[in-house]
Amino acid sequence: MRSYRNHPLWFAFFLHRVSGLALALFLPVHFYVLGMSIRSPQALDGFLNWAELPLVKFAEFGLVFLLAVHFFGGLRLLALEFLPWSAPQKSLAAGAVAGAFFISGIFLLNAV
Repeated sequence: MRSYRNHPLWFAFFLHRVSGLALALFLPVHFYVLGMSIRSPQALDGFLNWAELPLVKFAEFGLVFLLAVHFFGGLRLLALEFLPWSAPQKSLAAGAVAGAFFISGIFLLNAV
């Protein structure tokens, strides 16, 4: 593996790209389910019953985690662009991931 890939900020870069891709793949499914509420309320009721399964609730945790990671990764990029950067950038990136775990963990505890 190349040496720059061992840097923690490369992991932050990679996680931001993967979370953006996963959220982009989720959006059509989300719009489909929203359309279900207009076209067929009975089908939506069936989907909502399925969505109560524990595995689906855990997948929602993953979705909220990806959203939080992408949000904090975007803030990191804005900071890189507009603020003078200092030595503790690794700590800021780790704090962003920790914040994402915190937010998605709160969601998981409320969803279960």
